[in-house]
Amino acid sequence: MTKKEREKETPTLKDIAETLNISISTASRALKSNPRISRKTQEMVKNTAKRMGYLSIDMLSEEKKKASNLIGVIVPKISYHLYAMAISGIEHIAEQNGMHIIVCQSNESYEREKSLVKELIQAGVNGIIASLASETKEFSHFLELKKLGVPLVFFNRECNDVITHKVTIDNKRAAYEAVMHLISVGCKKIAYIGGPEVLQINKERAQGFKDALADNKIDIDDNHIMYSRFDRESTLTAARTLLYSPDYPDGILTFSDQIAISVMLAAKERGIAIPEKLSLIGFNNEPIDELLEPSLTSIDQPGYRMGEESAQLLLKQLNNFNKVYEKRILKSFLVVRNSTNKNRNSKP
Repeated sequence: MTKKEREKETPTLKDIAETLNISISTASRALKSNPRISRKTQEMVKNTAKRMGYLSIDMLSEEKKKASNLIGVIVPKISYHLYAMAISGIEHIAEQNGMHIIVCQSNESYEREKSLVKELIQAGVNGIIASLASETKEFSHFLELKKLGVPLVFFNRECNDVITHKVTIDNKRAAYEAVMHLISVGCKKIAYIGGPEVLQINKERAQGFKDALADNKIDIDDNHIMYSRFDRESTLTAARTLLYSPDYPDGILTFSDQIAISVMLAAKERGIAIPEKLSLIGFNNEPIDELLEPSLTSIDQPGYRMGEESAQLLLKQLNNFNKVYEKRILKSFLVVRNSTNKNRNSKP
């Protein structure tokens, strides 16, 4: 879809004004029920806006505005441990402040994410907390929130294109430290399997991976940097591509624990022992990591606190709306388990 087509499907104040042959300022005042605008014009503008599908907080009834105590939450998948914990953290802060949350999942779909933003505005939410879908590379739906004055907070997956409150970890640093751990246990041919290349969070982790190799004067092999979608078939294909090559890596950092599990499956197929022949690190520290054989070394992210901090920033914006935005970077840490072997170099 072209930019022109996207703009066409999202009506603006200018579209309403041109349709009615009035000024943009008159259309804006009419939507706000400004007494300077006649009732007849107000009704005409509001009816036209509804017919065209124009979204605006101004179009909510005053009763609905006063009664609204809702926060919209959009996550890629509720089943991901990080998001389940974050939702609990958001809910905790919301309840303390007499608010309720509406939780929606985009299922990693840009189109669904865009639709959810529209539906949440129509539901009259006071603000939205969101983590981007893996397909999202165009952000007009979130920029529209800014135009409407709807507070927005991104957490975990965010983007530079939208300036707003954000809560995340230092993804580049976390990946850097993970690779340093792989080097410390003797790995010399290290690979990275990321998620969709379009994700900013993925680019940051890939950069941390590259920086660690460069700082240790280890050549970066482009064939050892793979990207995948989040479905099982895609992650398994990436893992098999690496492990079935004649010169397969002896260490792998993955974007997520789910991808790491695909690596484990491919390694078992190929007869590659972990950690004897391959050291492996995941991301997110899922509860299942301790139960895997071998148990999975993973980067822990503070999901619950990420949710709390996001909700606090949203409430702060509701109470004092301004254009000074914070980016809160929380600490992560590496949880070392049996899929990496710290004593490998000392073994005979």
